[in-house]
Amino acid sequence: MAMTVHVDVVSTEQMLFSGIAEFVVVPAEMGEIGIYPHHAPLITRMKPGSVRIKSPDKTVEEVIYVSGGVLEIQPGVVTILSDMAVRGEDLDESLALAAKSRAEAVMRTHHGTMDFAKAQVELAEAVAQIQTIERLRKRSH
Repeated sequence: MAMTVHVDVVSTEQMLFSGIAEFVVVPAEMGEIGIYPHHAPLITRMKPGSVRIKSPDKTVEEVIYVSGGVLEIQPGVVTILSDMAVRGEDLDESLALAAKSRAEAVMRTHHGTMDFAKAQVELAEAVAQIQTIERLRKRSH
């Protein structure tokens, strides 16, 4: 039997995943972190991107988009808290592309620091959603 770690992925609206995993990959602020059982304790911020969870009973990784948030690793438990989290297959590519276009337009014609900063965040989230969709598309081919 494979060694496992318990993983919880929680958004402000719902629990998206709660179960065991052989490994987890999380988009931490300074780069992706691969987490295996018995990982050292850690708390860090996440950037927008894909959380990938490999369950022992499945051949395909579970992919969940997170808009950022906090990652906590404790002995035997990984907790991922995000303001917004969506299962990869539930992402809407047309909405993500439209959000990306709007953010780029605001950044081109920004009139204030707050508008520009908000547009940068929205652009990062839209790009991360598009990358998640592309990762899922490659996996299914």
